[in-house]
Amino acid sequence: MRSWKLLALTLALSSLALAQTTITIATVNNPDMITMQKLTPEFEKANPGIKVNWVVLPENELRQKVTTDIATNAGSYDILTIGTYEAPLWGKNGWLVEMTGLPASYDLRGHYQAGAGWAFVPRQALRPPLLR
Repeated sequence: MRSWKLLALTLALSSLALAQTTITIATVNNPDMITMQKLTPEFEKANPGIKVNWVVLPENELRQKVTTDIATNAGSYDILTIGTYEAPLWGKNGWLVEMTGLPASYDLRGHYQAGAGWAFVPRQALRPPLLR
């Protein structure tokens, strides 16, 4: 379980880092994200050129801040988490992009179910699941 969460964090962050980089992640303080935060030192040790900055907010405040950030193209966050409420709205606004370049070993099929944390355009995964 822990290795899959570390892999997900590594995949998400390593694609953004080319040199000494700080990645800012906006998220809600839930058990999945607490686990991800606890894995940050391990990730930073394995990737010395990347520093991870977590912005952890209550759900309603996170929703307001990240929606404003995306709508205004402010770019305050490199990675952010959204819920099932935001996903269809963001998709309709064109704020989600298809995930490409995932390794073949990353099996998406187990996450295509109601409530698994996906937004859909038919046959396209637009954001990764929260791994449990």
